[in-house]
Order: sequence, then structure tokens, then C-alpha cells
Amino acid sequence: MKQLVLAALYTAAVTLANPAAADTAAAEALREGDMKKLVFHAEPQASGTADFITFEGDPLNLADWRGKWLLVNFWATWCAPCRKEMPMLAEIQSELGGDNFEVVTIATTRNAPPAMKKFFDEVGIANLPLHRDPGSVLAREMGVLGLPVTVILNPDGQEVARLRGDADWSSDSAKAVLRALLPSG
Repeated sequence: MKQLVLAALYTAAVTLANPAAADTAAAEALREGDMKKLVFHAEPQASGTADFITFEGDPLNLADWRGKWLLVNFWATWCAPCRKEMPMLAEIQSELGGDNFEVVTIATTRNAPPAMKKFFDEVGIANLPLHRDPGSVLAREMGVLGLPVTVILNPDGQEVARLRGDADWSSDSAKAVLRALLPSG
């Protein structure tokens, strides 16, 4: 009996220590307002494996962020809802970004780097990356059919939720949802 109790305690400790084993049901229950559009998957799904690039042209891959929760936003310079949403994503990065969480923005389709820089300057963004997916390879691989699309990836790099269209990522509901996923402490 003692071994059974120890095995149960060990299993619980391992599960709680694993940030990828977050309770998505708790996060899902906190959705209000725009966050109602955030669809949680019954089981984590594979995310894209295609490379994309930094603003300067250096290669990147979503696997580069393994071990961290990600809010990945696909956008474009010509996307009006993206212009409205980007400052809210910047706010969530300022408030929650760190060792356990990061907002990763990826301009998909043809977005000239000067236009990307101008877009960020016009909406006052200084804390988000100007990553590019010029051929939309990653976007297509991840089923991004319109913009903006935002996906939440767990620390294992799996997609746990997706929101199509823009949303108020600076809302109390969005922050509560993300905090429910992130490890405490």
C-alpha cells in the first residue's frame, strides 16, 4: 500500500512539475468576450516545422522556443485587424513575457521589411519581434487561411488553442486564460 501511495504522489509531482501538462480546461473556462473565439483542442496538435526568418534574414524555427509557452501571431502589413490587435499583443508580452512565455509575431505572405518596420513604428511596437514567413510556408503548414491568426503552443511545441481573427489580447479574460496555462511562481 505504501508503494502505491508513493507511486501516486510521484506521478502527481511529475505532472505538476511539467509545464506542458497545464490544465487547459481551467484556461478554457476563463474565456469571456473576444476570448470566446479562442478554440482549445481536445488534445494538443502538432505545430508547424517549417523554417521562417528574422527581420535580418536569419533562419528560425518554432522549435527554437521549446520549453516556453508561446502566443504565435500571424499577421501582415496590409491587415487592418492586425493593426488594431498588435498593441494588445505588445501589452501581453510586457506583462507576461519572460522565461515561461513569449509572444512571437510572424509576418506572413509578402511583407517588405521597410513596410513591416513602418507598421510597428506607426502602432508604437518596440517589444515584439519582426519575424517573416515570406513564402507563407509555415503559415500554410499550420492551416492559416486568413489573418490575423493566433495560436498558443505549449512548451513541447504543440498547438493547444487557436483564435481566428483579431481579439483583445490585453483584456482581463485573455490575461486570465494565459495565466491559467503558465506555471505559477
